[in-house]
Amino acid sequence: MDVNLKGRMTRLSAIVLLSIAGAAHAQTPAPESRLEYLSVDELGKRMDRGQLTAVKIVQHLQQRIEALDKNGPAINSIIELNPDALEIAASLDQERQQGRIRGPLHGIPVLLKDNIDTSDQMQTSAGSLAMVGQPAAQDAFVVQRLRAEGAVILGKTNLSEWANFRDPEIPPGWSGRGGQTKNPHVLSVTPCGSSSGSGAAVAAGFAPLTVGTETSGSIICPASLNGVVGLKPTTGLLSRSGIVPLAPKLDTPGPMTRTVRDAALLLNAMAGSDDADPVKQPHALKGMDYTALLQPDSLVARRIGYPVKFDASGQAMKDDPQFSEALEVMQAAGATLIPVEFKDPDSPGIEKALSMSFKKYIPKYLATRTGLAVDSVEEIVRFTENDPGTEGHGHAFLKQVENVVFDEPTYNELWQNIQRENAAVIDELLATHQLDAVVMDVGSPGLNVISLAGYPGIMMPSGIEESGVPTSVFFFGARWSEATLLALAYGYEQASHARQVPQFKP
Repeated sequence: MDVNLKGRMTRLSAIVLLSIAGAAHAQTPAPESRLEYLSVDELGKRMDRGQLTAVKIVQHLQQRIEALDKNGPAINSIIELNPDALEIAASLDQERQQGRIRGPLHGIPVLLKDNIDTSDQMQTSAGSLAMVGQPAAQDAFVVQRLRAEGAVILGKTNLSEWANFRDPEIPPGWSGRGGQTKNPHVLSVTPCGSSSGSGAAVAAGFAPLTVGTETSGSIICPASLNGVVGLKPTTGLLSRSGIVPLAPKLDTPGPMTRTVRDAALLLNAMAGSDDADPVKQPHALKGMDYTALLQPDSLVARRIGYPVKFDASGQAMKDDPQFSEALEVMQAAGATLIPVEFKDPDSPGIEKALSMSFKKYIPKYLATRTGLAVDSVEEIVRFTENDPGTEGHGHAFLKQVENVVFDEPTYNELWQNIQRENAAVIDELLATHQLDAVVMDVGSPGLNVISLAGYPGIMMPSGIEESGVPTSVFFFGARWSEATLLALAYGYEQASHARQVPQFKP
């Protein structure tokens, strides 16, 4: 969750704009051949040919994590490694040798954000020291799906503690349990939060696939600043069962990967009908293959809206030439671009609604856990006061939750108003201009709208500035439009070749 996403993204733009003047266009990266940057498809092909094994992949990534995450530039994106990973990989290698391949993720390592339950030796703590104790008794639904598809759960990633709901002054990417995650492109630049560890880890080549979670901005912001693909699905497309809740009206897990196809493969693996999740998916989505529409010409004849401020030569084009270049790439690839005005509702009451959600759902989640030092919001607050972590950060959001008075009618009315007005803005824009999707720069207002509506969006790398800070573009569309958005993002990816590997600059 990133309550102050709009302000944070504005500050992000300022960071980026400092380096824009006179910057050359991003160079097309060379094809990747190093093991740590291979795609899921390529890893699978090499394992099929006997050139690689899941054990060798896991060993290589563990060594890389030791060298670069724990030592060297010390990205600090991994909060815990799975001690069973090599044993799991060996078992999956044996299955492959016997001719049993579960699917495209067979033997592929995946890192999970540390608010996603795993019933193994690892903790699920949301980054909080208060939550360290006995591991979860059951895998989250999406983890069950990943294991069934043959993925190797490599470890857990760091995050902004409590999904950035501990204190507004805490730096993005910091948790009491995990410390501070760094941005692998420029170590002194924020990795953004709350899925900072997932974004930084996949960018740095610590795993081909990571899973983040988002309430408002927590996938799309770290995807932008770490220069990776971040898919925030429609709320309810992926199950939330077994994920530490913040606001179930908005919460969702989502893929964070280096390529669009990898994101689609990860989405395929995690998707499924969970009776325990209150959101019921349309029947048409059952068995959906999110790779089916990934074609190089997928931008042809698509109507895509974009901020009207980029419609003519002016300050916006000077301030953000890489977004202007991205629009040119899309148009050259066959897209029809439509300038649009995008409204940004104020959504009053959002912090109150989030606090009430935390108050309601955290005790329900804690009731599923045993062997922890806390079993209520009040005990979390007391624990954090007594053991705030070495940096001594505050816990204003947690105190706010402790003091909020929960009222069911008020709670329901707040969320109904917030979601209705934000969804209406998107629906009206798409209908008025007959758009397949909208693409935005990260400096424009409106990124919060997608999250607050519960609608899908995908953040895409668009290049990198001379300072080393990644740039990005954000596609979003109608509810349940993930297949279309992935197709558009894939078309842009294939036309732009914009993603860059990190250089670990100081």
